Amino acid sequence: MKRKYILPLLLIVQIIGLKILLLFPEFVEEYYSNGVYPMLSKFSRSVLGWLPFSFGDILYGILILWTVYWFYQNRKVNWKTKSLSVLGILSIAYFLFHVLWAFNYYRLPLFEKMHIETKYTDVQLLDFTKKIIVKTNEIQWKITKDTAKKVIIPYSQTVVFEKALDGYNTLSKEYPFFKYEIPSQKKSLFSYPLTYMGFGGYLNPFTNEAQVNGMIPMYNFPSTACHEMSHQMGFSSESEANFIGFLSATKNDNLYFKYSGYSHALRYCLSNWEIRDEKTLKQLLKTIHPGILKNYKESKVFWENHQTFIDTGFHIFYDNFLKLNQQKDGLESYSKFVDLMVNYYKDRPL
Repeated sequence: MKRKYILPLLLIVQIIGLKILLLFPEFVEEYYSNGVYPMLSKFSRSVLGWLPFSFGDILYGILILWTVYWFYQNRKVNWKTKSLSVLGILSIAYFLFHVLWAFNYYRLPLFEKMHIETKYTDVQLLDFTKKIIVKTNEIQWKITKDTAKKVIIPYSQTVVFEKALDGYNTLSKEYPFFKYEIPSQKKSLFSYPLTYMGFGGYLNPFTNEAQVNGMIPMYNFPSTACHEMSHQMGFSSESEANFIGFLSATKNDNLYFKYSGYSHALRYCLSNWEIRDEKTLKQLLKTIHPGILKNYKESKVFWENHQTFIDTGFHIFYDNFLKLNQQKDGLESYSKFVDLMVNYYKDRPL
């Protein structure tokens, strides 16, 4: 067999292998997510975490330039040879993507690990939404002493990254598998394009750096940082990352983190009611402090001002990417963390 066919064929073998791996989540959980992966991620963060800039973003930048150069250099090469070369490169990237992080897509679901149900009734959702409104109102008042003032976080983004560790330290005392070690959180060098793509952050699976969009409204920054940090610990599902990020933010002693976490969760609850019953939504909105609604408006205006066809295109791409990686709800999976919250707090105080 000619060598040029080996890597493309291995890509097919990998895809078939992953379909089989779907049948063995316990194996992935024990031997990869709690075995190989922690060692790989700690190594990556030890090597790159101390850098004050995103090494992964620089790699991506070099890759983009190299790709343009490669296509230019090979513009006269016949399409078959060129296609085999591209498939070979994709095969290597696909392998590294899964070995370094993405096998976590095939681990046991968090609701099984934490023994949480995933179904709830409208009555349960309404009760939880009312409770979280009370909690968010309470924290907004403690910070501003004025129900009409929006919350302004007084910290730099670097300080937020540092304080985010406190919430995970508290959370890990109750759940040791949420222990976060060796920080590697970075403001993305691609914050401007990320904004137009509609993303608040992402995890670089090759360097294990938690990237946060440095342009997003600051009150969103703590909850977004906590979300991306959960991905670093091997929780690939967006709904699970939202839930873990929420827990770590709200268990932080810092009021600004609590506000970021609770207001983030409340927004998802309200979005659920927007779909389920607009009349109930209007009644709930009347009970929320105006200052909180101002923060929501701040976020809405920010994203609307940066919405283009690029945003739409990337959302379609990412929606399908999530579906291909065991998140059948695609982008809607972000809001599925409401399922986890409602059931987690069914027998617990907020």
